[in-house]
Amino acid sequence: MSWAALAVALCLAAPSLGWWFPDTGEAMSSIGRRIDGLFYIILWITSIVFVGTQIALGYVLWKGAVKPAHEKATYSHGNHTLEVIWTVIPGIVLLFIAIYQMDVWAAFRMRNYAPGEIEAIAEVTARQFEWRIRYPAPGKPLMPMPQPDDVYTVNDLRIPVGRPVSISLRSGDVQHSFFVPVLRIKQDALPGTVIPVWFDALQPGSYDLVCAELCGWGHYKMKARVLATSEELFQKWKQEAVLLQADDGLQSASPAESTAADQAQTSTP
Repeated sequence: MSWAALAVALCLAAPSLGWWFPDTGEAMSSIGRRIDGLFYIILWITSIVFVGTQIALGYVLWKGAVKPAHEKATYSHGNHTLEVIWTVIPGIVLLFIAIYQMDVWAAFRMRNYAPGEIEAIAEVTARQFEWRIRYPAPGKPLMPMPQPDDVYTVNDLRIPVGRPVSISLRSGDVQHSFFVPVLRIKQDALPGTVIPVWFDALQPGSYDLVCAELCGWGHYKMKARVLATSEELFQKWKQEAVLLQADDGLQSASPAESTAADQAQTSTP
């Protein structure tokens, strides 16, 4: 039994050491890597305790099996010293984990880039069953109410890499959950509440955005992408999106509205 337990513990610890499994799930955000560090510490503690207890159990079973048959068994009501030891040690371990994680939690929620200290680049509204994103026009801040020159996308969140960014998270109907696994970001979206969420992307790439809260029959369809690019490409995309959106608006307008828009453009110096 002890050998089987040891094999299971090694399999659990192997991903963190990179022995048998490729590390394809490395966090791509600064806070995500610190969160991973907490998980690895807990994994090591639980693995050591699990292996140690299984080895002790195997030794007791082996000792009882080789005991002479004529030797009488002894009865013990308990050992207060051992009971205190195996109560105090888990308490110390839990206290260590609680204190050790406080710095990570404070950095994520209270210090450095706490929500409200950096300007929001977009408003993300979760609704059955899609993500609607509203960006301010280039050079303008994100306003609480939609503006005529705002840029809109669906299931496509663009962010710049190399710096922390913030979004305003909302829900248009029921409770959802904004979850980007590779960035280790997860935040519930509550109806009637605007929640600021900050994160960063360390490398360019396309990352999955999903809903982690069961929100209805189409919950499985709430998949989007977070596209992280350089600051230059991000700003260039916003400028192109503004022009493209304006062209789409003119094409979908009535003939009278299009004529009025053309006259306004010609009369502008």
